[in-house]
Amino acid sequence: MDNADDVLYEESSDNEILALSGSEESGAEDADNVPVIETKSLPPGTPVYQLHINCTHETIYAIYNGQELKSGIIVLAATRYGKDLARVLGKVCRRVMPKISKITRIERVATEADLEKAKNNSLKEEEAFKICKRKIIERNLAMKLVAAHFLLEESKILFFFTAENRVDFRELVKDLVTVFKIRIELRQIGIRDDARMIGGFGICGRVFCCHDISDKMKPVAIKMAKEQNLSLNSMKISGQCGRLLCCLAYEHDGYSGQRRSMPNEGSSITINGVVWKVTEVNTAVGLITLGAEDGRQQQISKNKLEKVNSVWKVKE
Repeated sequence: MDNADDVLYEESSDNEILALSGSEESGAEDADNVPVIETKSLPPGTPVYQLHINCTHETIYAIYNGQELKSGIIVLAATRYGKDLARVLGKVCRRVMPKISKITRIERVATEADLEKAKNNSLKEEEAFKICKRKIIERNLAMKLVAAHFLLEESKILFFFTAENRVDFRELVKDLVTVFKIRIELRQIGIRDDARMIGGFGICGRVFCCHDISDKMKPVAIKMAKEQNLSLNSMKISGQCGRLLCCLAYEHDGYSGQRRSMPNEGSSITINGVVWKVTEVNTAVGLITLGAEDGRQQQISKNKLEKVNSVWKVKE
Protein backbone atom coordinates (compact mmCIF):
# COMPACT_ATOMS: atom_id res chain seq x y z
CA MET A 1 0.00 0.00 0.00
CA ASP A 2 1.17 3.46 -0.75
CA ASN A 3 2.78 5.41 2.08
CA ALA A 4 0.76 8.52 1.37
CA ASP A 5 -0.42 10.29 4.47
CA ASP A 6 -3.93 11.67 4.68
CA VAL A 7 -3.56 15.44 4.84
CA LEU A 8 -6.61 17.41 5.90
CA TYR A 9 -7.50 21.07 5.76
CA GLU A 10 -10.78 22.27 7.22
CA GLU A 11 -12.55 25.51 7.91
CA SER A 12 -12.85 26.10 11.65
CA SER A 13 -15.67 27.85 13.47
CA ASP A 14 -13.68 31.09 13.61
CA ASN A 15 -13.00 30.96 9.87
CA GLU A 16 -9.36 30.05 10.35
CA ILE A 17 -7.82 27.25 8.36
CA LEU A 18 -6.69 24.33 10.47
CA ALA A 19 -3.95 22.06 9.15
CA LEU A 20 -4.08 18.48 10.33
CA SER A 21 -1.82 15.63 9.31
CA GLY A 22 -1.38 12.01 10.30
CA SER A 23 1.00 9.15 9.72
CA GLU A 24 -1.65 6.62 8.81
CA GLU A 25 -1.58 5.06 5.36
CA SER A 26 -4.39 6.00 3.04
CA GLY A 27 -6.72 3.55 1.43
CA ALA A 28 -8.77 0.55 2.38
CA GLU A 29 -6.62 -0.34 5.37
CA ASP A 30 -7.32 3.07 6.83
CA ALA A 31 -11.00 2.43 6.22
CA ASP A 32 -10.94 0.24 9.32
CA ASN A 33 -10.43 3.40 11.40
CA VAL A 34 -14.15 4.12 11.60
CA PRO A 35 -16.11 5.38 14.63
CA VAL A 36 -16.31 2.16 16.62
CA ILE A 37 -19.10 0.91 18.84
CA GLU A 38 -18.61 1.50 22.55
CA THR A 39 -18.51 -2.07 23.79
CA LYS A 40 -15.86 -4.69 24.42
CA SER A 41 -17.93 -7.57 23.07
CA LEU A 42 -21.08 -8.25 21.10
CA PRO A 43 -24.02 -10.23 22.50
CA PRO A 44 -24.24 -13.74 21.04
CA GLY A 45 -26.16 -13.82 17.79
CA THR A 46 -25.65 -10.14 16.98
CA PRO A 47 -25.51 -9.87 13.18
CA VAL A 48 -22.56 -7.98 11.71
CA TYR A 49 -22.95 -6.60 8.21
CA GLN A 50 -20.39 -5.73 5.58
CA LEU A 51 -21.10 -2.38 3.95
CA HIS A 52 -19.82 -0.83 0.74
CA ILE A 53 -19.06 2.91 0.65
CA ASN A 54 -19.76 3.97 -2.90
CA CYS A 55 -17.69 7.16 -3.09
CA THR A 56 -14.39 5.46 -2.19
CA HIS A 57 -15.21 1.80 -2.94
CA GLU A 58 -14.21 0.74 0.57
CA THR A 59 -15.91 -1.81 2.77
CA ILE A 60 -16.58 -1.51 6.49
CA TYR A 61 -18.30 -3.64 9.13
CA ALA A 62 -21.29 -2.50 11.15
CA ILE A 63 -24.07 -3.67 13.46
CA TYR A 64 -27.72 -2.65 13.42
CA ASN A 65 -30.25 -2.73 16.24
CA GLY A 66 -33.31 -2.94 13.98
CA GLN A 67 -34.72 -5.70 11.82
CA GLU A 68 -32.49 -7.94 9.75
CA LEU A 69 -31.10 -6.20 6.67
CA LYS A 70 -31.05 -7.80 3.25
CA SER A 71 -28.23 -7.46 0.74
CA GLY A 72 -28.55 -4.40 -1.46
CA ILE A 73 -30.32 -2.19 1.08
CA ILE A 74 -28.95 1.35 1.38
CA VAL A 75 -28.27 2.50 4.95
CA LEU A 76 -26.84 5.48 6.78
CA ALA A 77 -23.70 4.53 8.72
CA ALA A 78 -20.84 6.19 10.57
CA THR A 79 -17.70 6.13 8.42
CA ARG A 80 -14.23 7.60 8.95
CA TYR A 81 -15.33 10.55 6.84
CA GLY A 82 -18.62 11.17 8.67
CA LYS A 83 -22.16 9.82 8.42
CA ASP A 84 -22.82 8.71 4.87
CA LEU A 85 -24.77 6.24 2.76
CA ALA A 86 -23.52 2.69 2.28
CA ARG A 87 -24.86 -0.44 0.61
CA VAL A 88 -25.34 -3.67 2.57
CA LEU A 89 -23.31 -6.49 1.00
CA GLY A 90 -24.53 -9.10 3.45
CA LYS A 91 -23.95 -10.68 6.85
CA VAL A 92 -20.46 -11.58 7.95
CA CYS A 93 -19.84 -15.30 8.51
CA ARG A 94 -18.80 -16.13 12.06
CA ARG A 95 -15.60 -17.83 10.94
CA VAL A 96 -14.32 -14.54 9.49
CA MET A 97 -15.80 -12.22 12.11
CA PRO A 98 -13.83 -8.93 12.23
CA LYS A 99 -12.35 -7.53 15.42
CA ILE A 100 -14.70 -5.50 17.63
CA SER A 101 -12.43 -2.48 17.09
CA LYS A 102 -13.26 -2.54 13.36
CA ILE A 103 -17.04 -2.52 13.74
CA THR A 104 -19.13 0.64 13.50
CA ARG A 105 -22.88 1.22 13.78
CA ILE A 106 -25.65 1.58 11.20
CA GLU A 107 -27.78 4.58 12.12
CA ARG A 108 -30.85 3.67 10.08
CA VAL A 109 -32.13 2.46 6.75
CA ALA A 110 -31.96 5.22 4.13
CA THR A 111 -35.24 6.99 3.40
CA GLU A 112 -36.54 8.23 0.05
CA ALA A 113 -35.49 11.72 1.13
CA ASP A 114 -31.94 10.44 1.78
CA LEU A 115 -31.71 8.84 -1.66
CA GLU A 116 -33.06 11.97 -3.34
CA LYS A 117 -30.54 14.11 -1.47
CA ALA A 118 -27.72 11.76 -2.48
CA LYS A 119 -28.85 12.01 -6.10
CA ASN A 120 -28.78 15.80 -5.94
CA ASN A 121 -25.39 15.69 -4.22
CA SER A 122 -23.94 13.65 -7.09
CA LEU A 123 -24.84 16.49 -9.46
CA LYS A 124 -23.29 19.04 -7.11
CA GLU A 125 -20.15 16.90 -6.90
CA GLU A 126 -19.60 17.17 -10.65
CA GLU A 127 -19.65 20.95 -10.42
CA ALA A 128 -17.48 20.98 -7.28
CA PHE A 129 -14.94 18.78 -9.04
CA LYS A 130 -14.71 21.18 -11.98
CA ILE A 131 -14.35 24.21 -9.71
CA CYS A 132 -11.63 22.58 -7.58
CA LYS A 133 -9.74 21.40 -10.65
CA ARG A 134 -9.83 24.91 -12.09
CA LYS A 135 -8.55 26.38 -8.82
CA ILE A 136 -5.70 23.83 -8.76
CA ILE A 137 -4.63 24.91 -12.24
CA GLU A 138 -4.84 28.58 -11.29
CA ARG A 139 -2.65 27.94 -8.25
CA ASN A 140 -0.27 25.81 -10.34
CA LEU A 141 -0.29 23.03 -7.74
CA ALA A 142 1.39 19.69 -8.50
CA MET A 143 -1.58 17.52 -7.59
CA LYS A 144 -4.14 15.38 -9.40
CA LEU A 145 -7.75 15.70 -8.26
CA VAL A 146 -9.42 12.28 -8.07
CA ALA A 147 -12.94 12.84 -6.72
CA ALA A 148 -15.26 15.20 -4.85
CA HIS A 149 -17.92 14.02 -2.42
CA PHE A 150 -20.65 15.66 -0.34
CA LEU A 151 -21.44 13.82 2.90
CA LEU A 152 -25.14 13.14 3.38
CA GLU A 153 -25.59 14.43 6.93
CA GLU A 154 -22.67 16.80 7.32
CA SER A 155 -22.04 20.19 5.77
CA LYS A 156 -18.68 19.20 4.34
CA ILE A 157 -17.10 18.49 0.95
CA LEU A 158 -14.37 15.87 0.60
CA PHE A 159 -11.78 16.30 -2.13
CA PHE A 160 -9.47 13.33 -2.82
CA PHE A 161 -6.21 13.87 -4.68
CA THR A 162 -2.86 12.28 -5.43
CA ALA A 163 0.54 13.96 -5.48
CA GLU A 164 4.13 12.78 -5.61
CA ASN A 165 5.05 15.00 -2.67
CA ARG A 166 3.31 16.96 0.04
CA VAL A 167 1.49 19.98 -1.33
CA ASP A 168 0.93 23.28 0.46
CA PHE A 169 -2.65 23.97 -0.58
CA ARG A 170 -3.80 26.25 2.22
CA GLU A 171 -4.52 29.01 -0.30
CA LEU A 172 -6.51 26.51 -2.36
CA VAL A 173 -8.63 25.65 0.67
CA LYS A 174 -9.33 29.34 1.26
CA ASP A 175 -10.44 29.64 -2.37
CA LEU A 176 -12.79 26.67 -1.98
CA VAL A 177 -14.21 27.92 1.32
CA THR A 178 -14.96 31.24 -0.35
CA VAL A 179 -16.86 29.48 -3.14
CA PHE A 180 -18.77 26.81 -1.22
CA LYS A 181 -19.18 28.47 2.20
CA ILE A 182 -18.91 25.12 4.02
CA ARG A 183 -16.19 22.96 5.54
CA ILE A 184 -13.58 21.74 3.08
CA GLU A 185 -11.58 18.56 3.62
CA LEU A 186 -8.75 17.52 1.28
CA ARG A 187 -7.32 14.01 1.50
CA GLN A 188 -4.11 12.93 -0.16
CA ILE A 189 -4.40 9.29 -1.19
CA GLY A 190 -2.01 6.81 -2.77
CA ILE A 191 -1.89 5.91 -6.43
CA ARG A 192 -3.37 2.46 -5.74
CA ASP A 193 -6.25 4.11 -3.89
CA ASP A 194 -6.80 6.26 -6.97
CA ALA A 195 -7.24 3.14 -9.10
CA ARG A 196 -9.59 1.63 -6.51
CA MET A 197 -11.83 4.70 -6.43
CA ILE A 198 -11.98 5.41 -10.17
CA GLY A 199 -11.92 1.84 -11.49
CA GLY A 200 -11.02 0.63 -14.98
CA PHE A 201 -9.98 -2.51 -16.82
CA GLY A 202 -6.79 -4.46 -16.23
CA ILE A 203 -4.58 -6.26 -18.76
CA CYS A 204 -6.67 -9.39 -18.16
CA GLY A 205 -9.73 -7.59 -19.55
CA ARG A 206 -11.57 -7.60 -16.23
CA VAL A 207 -12.46 -4.73 -13.91
CA PHE A 208 -9.68 -3.81 -11.48
CA CYS A 209 -9.57 -6.27 -8.56
CA CYS A 210 -9.23 -3.41 -6.06
CA HIS A 211 -12.37 -1.77 -7.47
CA ASP A 212 -14.60 -4.78 -8.06
CA ILE A 213 -13.47 -7.65 -5.81
CA SER A 214 -11.65 -6.49 -2.69
CA ASP A 215 -10.62 -3.11 -1.32
CA LYS A 216 -8.09 -4.68 1.07
CA MET A 217 -4.91 -4.09 -0.88
CA LYS A 218 -2.14 -6.36 0.34
CA PRO A 219 1.55 -5.49 -0.11
CA VAL A 220 2.91 -6.95 -3.36
CA ALA A 221 6.56 -7.98 -3.83
CA ILE A 222 8.56 -8.90 -6.94
CA LYS A 223 9.31 -12.23 -5.25
CA MET A 224 5.67 -13.20 -5.80
CA ALA A 225 6.09 -12.85 -9.57
CA LYS A 226 9.24 -14.99 -9.46
CA GLU A 227 7.48 -17.77 -7.55
CA GLN A 228 4.67 -17.73 -10.11
CA ASN A 229 7.15 -18.08 -13.02
CA LEU A 230 6.04 -14.79 -14.53
CA SER A 231 8.11 -12.51 -16.71
CA LEU A 232 9.84 -9.86 -14.64
CA ASN A 233 9.12 -7.28 -17.33
CA SER A 234 7.53 -4.44 -15.36
CA MET A 235 5.14 -3.69 -18.24
CA LYS A 236 3.65 -7.19 -17.94
CA ILE A 237 3.31 -7.47 -14.18
CA SER A 238 2.22 -3.91 -13.36
CA GLY A 239 -1.33 -2.60 -13.25
CA GLN A 240 -2.74 0.62 -14.65
CA CYS A 241 -1.69 2.36 -11.42
CA GLY A 242 1.95 1.58 -12.22
CA ARG A 243 2.35 -0.71 -9.22
CA LEU A 244 2.68 -4.51 -9.17
CA LEU A 245 -0.57 -6.33 -9.96
CA CYS A 246 -2.77 -6.99 -6.93
CA CYS A 247 -3.56 -10.48 -8.26
CA LEU A 248 0.06 -11.47 -7.57
CA ALA A 249 -0.75 -11.20 -3.86
CA TYR A 250 -4.19 -12.83 -4.16
CA GLU A 251 -2.71 -15.92 -5.82
CA HIS A 252 0.53 -16.04 -3.85
CA ASP A 253 -0.69 -18.41 -1.12
CA GLY A 254 -1.87 -20.94 -3.70
CA TYR A 255 1.40 -20.86 -5.61
CA SER A 256 3.45 -21.02 -2.40
CA GLY A 257 1.58 -24.12 -1.24
CA GLN A 258 2.01 -25.75 -4.64
CA ARG A 259 5.68 -24.84 -4.77
CA ARG A 260 6.41 -26.54 -1.44
CA SER A 261 5.35 -29.86 -2.97
CA MET A 262 7.77 -29.47 -5.91
CA PRO A 263 11.58 -29.48 -6.17
CA ASN A 264 13.52 -26.27 -6.76
CA GLU A 265 15.40 -25.50 -9.95
CA GLY A 266 18.88 -27.05 -9.81
CA SER A 267 17.78 -30.02 -7.70
CA SER A 268 19.01 -33.47 -8.75
CA ILE A 269 16.70 -36.43 -9.33
CA THR A 270 17.96 -39.92 -10.18
CA ILE A 271 15.75 -41.89 -12.59
CA ASN A 272 16.82 -45.41 -13.67
CA GLY A 273 20.41 -44.68 -12.73
CA VAL A 274 20.57 -41.38 -14.67
CA VAL A 275 21.00 -38.11 -12.79
CA TRP A 276 18.66 -35.38 -14.01
CA LYS A 277 18.69 -31.71 -13.08
CA VAL A 278 15.52 -29.70 -12.54
CA THR A 279 15.67 -26.93 -15.16
CA GLU A 280 12.15 -25.52 -14.87
CA VAL A 281 9.21 -25.74 -12.48
CA ASN A 282 5.73 -24.97 -13.83
CA THR A 283 3.76 -24.38 -10.65
CA ALA A 284 0.46 -23.68 -12.40
CA VAL A 285 0.17 -27.10 -14.08
CA GLY A 286 2.39 -29.07 -11.69
CA LEU A 287 5.04 -30.06 -14.26
CA ILE A 288 8.80 -30.29 -13.71
CA THR A 289 11.23 -30.11 -16.63
CA LEU A 290 14.37 -32.23 -16.24
CA GLY A 291 17.62 -32.10 -18.19
CA ALA A 292 20.39 -34.69 -18.44
CA GLU A 293 24.10 -34.12 -19.08
CA ASP A 294 23.78 -35.47 -22.63
CA GLY A 295 21.21 -32.81 -23.52
CA ARG A 296 18.09 -34.93 -23.16
CA GLN A 297 15.00 -33.38 -21.60
CA GLN A 298 11.80 -34.72 -20.17
CA GLN A 299 8.82 -33.49 -18.19
CA ILE A 300 7.39 -35.24 -15.18
CA SER A 301 4.31 -34.55 -13.05
CA LYS A 302 4.85 -33.50 -9.46
CA ASN A 303 2.46 -36.29 -8.48
CA LYS A 304 5.11 -38.84 -9.51
CA LEU A 305 7.71 -37.37 -7.16
CA GLU A 306 8.17 -37.55 -3.41
CA LYS A 307 10.67 -36.10 -0.97
CA VAL A 308 12.39 -38.65 1.27
CA ASN A 309 15.00 -37.47 3.79
CA SER A 310 15.39 -34.18 1.92
CA VAL A 311 15.99 -36.02 -1.37
CA TRP A 312 13.55 -35.97 -4.30
CA LYS A 313 12.80 -39.39 -5.78
CA VAL A 314 10.38 -40.95 -8.24
CA LYS A 315 7.58 -42.77 -6.44
CA GLU A 316 7.79 -46.51 -6.65
